[in-house]
Amino acid sequence: MLDQILNSPSFNYMQRGMEAANLRQEVISNNIANVNTPHFKRSDVVFETLLAKELGMGEDKNKLKMVRTRDKHLPQAMSSKAKAAIHLDDTTTMRVDGNNVDIDFEMADLAKNQIYYNAMAKKLGGYIQGVKNVISSK
Repeated sequence: MLDQILNSPSFNYMQRGMEAANLRQEVISNNIANVNTPHFKRSDVVFETLLAKELGMGEDKNKLKMVRTRDKHLPQAMSSKAKAAIHLDDTTTMRVDGNNVDIDFEMADLAKNQIYYNAMAKKLGGYIQGVKNVISSK
């Protein structure tokens, strides 16, 4: 029973979202720490677009889905779960020394990520509280 709760899609999406926000926090902190390092190239975390593709809401949302019409048909291969990935931005340069970190952008991104993480934590806490309520009412 507990395994079903912890492996539910809602719990899984929120867990991966919080993991992505945690990784993004580390990457942004690294960018800020290297704001004055010559030739340093900033990094970013890609997760939301990968999750949208996993959920069928991305670029290929008009793509036909495979459906099993009979029990004896082979099951379709499960698509891999979206996982946060670090992307190096080496296409831009902000300064003469080759560094491309914009401290104002990084600080705004840090604040945005903190709001995202807090929202995910609140949502996950609400989900767990709902599960606790169901368990205690029996």
